[in-house]
Amino acid sequence: MMFGLFTKIKSITTTELATHLRNNQIKEEIIDVREPYEYKKGHIKGARNIPLGQVSAAALAPDKKYFVICQSGMRSKKASKILSKMNYDVTNVTGSMMSWHGKVTRKV
Repeated sequence: MMFGLFTKIKSITTTELATHLRNNQIKEEIIDVREPYEYKKGHIKGARNIPLGQVSAAALAPDKKYFVICQSGMRSKKASKILSKMNYDVTNVTGSMMSWHGKVTRKV
């Protein structure tokens, strides 16, 4: 038998995430797995930038929950699988930044 081969990843839409943020219901940390130059162009306020290539080496709190987002959904899904296999409690944000209609923070 192949256990863990098809790990089921939890997901949330950008609309649901925006609602949680508006209602201050977010206890999870948001991880943005895009490259730094993409992150600087606009990200969700409070999101932590950890590029996909650095996710497996990131120092994350084992008792915390995480939302993972990227530009189109591919990298966040990959990162969510990696973190899930490392026993972190992760939720992939489907639609990602391409469908995010909330405010963004820009860094120069």
